[in-house]
Amino acid sequence: MSDLLVVGSVALDTVKTPFGKVKEVLGGSATYFSYAASFYTRVRLVAAVGADFPPEHARFLQDRGVDVSGLMTSPEGKTFRWTGEYGYDLNEAKTLDTQLNVLAEFRPRLGDDARRTPYLFLANIDPDLQLDVVRQMATRPRLIALDTMNFWIQGKREALQRVLREVDVVTINEGEARQLAGEPNLIKAARAIAGMGPRTVVVKRGEYGALMLTESGFFVVPAYPLESVFDPTGAGDTFAGGFMGYLAAQDSLDGSTVRRAVVYGSVMASFTVEDFSLQRLARLKPPEITERYAAFHDLIRLPG
Repeated sequence: MSDLLVVGSVALDTVKTPFGKVKEVLGGSATYFSYAASFYTRVRLVAAVGADFPPEHARFLQDRGVDVSGLMTSPEGKTFRWTGEYGYDLNEAKTLDTQLNVLAEFRPRLGDDARRTPYLFLANIDPDLQLDVVRQMATRPRLIALDTMNFWIQGKREALQRVLREVDVVTINEGEARQLAGEPNLIKAARAIAGMGPRTVVVKRGEYGALMLTESGFFVVPAYPLESVFDPTGAGDTFAGGFMGYLAAQDSLDGSTVRRAVVYGSVMASFTVEDFSLQRLARLKPPEITERYAAFHDLIRLPG
């Protein structure tokens, strides 16, 4: 088992879906990622919050074993806030309000232990900051993965392309993959992104599952069929947490391990959407993960 470092955002989210609404609940890319990954391995979190960040949220992460010593509190600032709404098409969120607050001035600074972590995930933040984190590492991690979004693809493409040359894996949703590649065909888009640097491209497709391109070819998994989907916020970050957490736990990057990691990522995402914020993950027990992984295995297994 190897340690895993995530650098990203911790937020307070207000979310409305056809099935309910929550106000200023725990959210953020690094939050979802670290909580999901903590079911598999030791996780270090680096992020920034304001003085208004509820201390019980930090304890919530600590109780899962997440190392929050890198969670920096700005004594005069406010925590990053996001307000979004989903219609009956839960694949697409409508952003109603974004308040960057302390995230606008966030400059990650890694401690000595963090700088030597063998697995690194660069969650969805400014690509210039992502590249700065890579350059702070004392030795190159065994695996560096990155997530991004349409805001950075459109506004900081050159910076994003610079950091893409430095990473091994990119996780990206379907629309963003097409936008980054400038290619409507998803297969061609994945190949184009791989040509930018990362040897592995994982395209998150929401209710349609995930597609992965590696040097050995494509691997596709469906989403787990669910009767109750309440809130897809954080599902992509949870997917990445399960994916990277499993790889760090196995400390192996062979083809079969990476494919299992995609399934474990899908498993974790399937739990996240069953309730708002991290409420379902907070109730999650390891035997449930094992059971759902087995159900996934049966779902995609062809008769012999």
